[in-house]
Amino acid sequence: MLFVSIEIDVKGVSKSYGKTKVLQGINLQIQPGQIYGLIGPSGSGKTTLVKLIVGIDSADEGQVEVFGKSMPNLELLQDIGYMAQADALYLELTGYENLAFFASLYPMKKTELTKRIAYAAELVKLTGELKKKVAAYSGGMKRRLSLAIALVHDPQILILDEPTVGIDPELRLSIWNELMHLKNEHQKTILITTHVMDEAEKCDIVAMVRSGALLKSGSPADLKAAYGVRQLEEVFLQAGREQP
Repeated sequence: MLFVSIEIDVKGVSKSYGKTKVLQGINLQIQPGQIYGLIGPSGSGKTTLVKLIVGIDSADEGQVEVFGKSMPNLELLQDIGYMAQADALYLELTGYENLAFFASLYPMKKTELTKRIAYAAELVKLTGELKKKVAAYSGGMKRRLSLAIALVHDPQILILDEPTVGIDPELRLSIWNELMHLKNEHQKTILITTHVMDEAEKCDIVAMVRSGALLKSGSPADLKAAYGVRQLEEVFLQAGREQP
């Protein structure tokens, strides 16, 4: 892996689908070991931006670099863990079989694979449910399994699109505690999208996205100080009013 001072670099990125402009002139940089939050309402362009960073889609204008290399780039996928907004699971397989299948896509010895599956399952509190077919899982359990799959190959970068939707508050807190642990103890870089402001408060840097444009970015504390407010939601509202 190539270590660089900026792990994710988005330069002047725009994207349209047909005549609809989904992203316009997005610039952002994510440094190693940060939890970086993309916040904004549904339809603001967060998921499209995430797909460009992961390499699922390509920008019409501008460039996305991960570890200093242009995306899309298949070689970098083993260093990225991606959790999509919609669960992409094999319903006819068990939870364990899903984890084993996705883990097998990466170069890993069998002993390491077994350890990583156990770790990821324990993290999302699914250890006792792994023998069940995913078709029998609740919506929250499917989200938890999707997160475990994103973590199972021990990637340097985690990209999580609305990871806590449909998850109960206790497990949501547990997952955030683990994300903090991954950042602090393992220096993982985490990009997370959310529309929940209390989650955004836990990020090192937040970027506020609305109507495909980046309104403001900075640490939660700096943004609140700049606008003289106590809540990030107020920053978002005021920044939106400034948007032309």
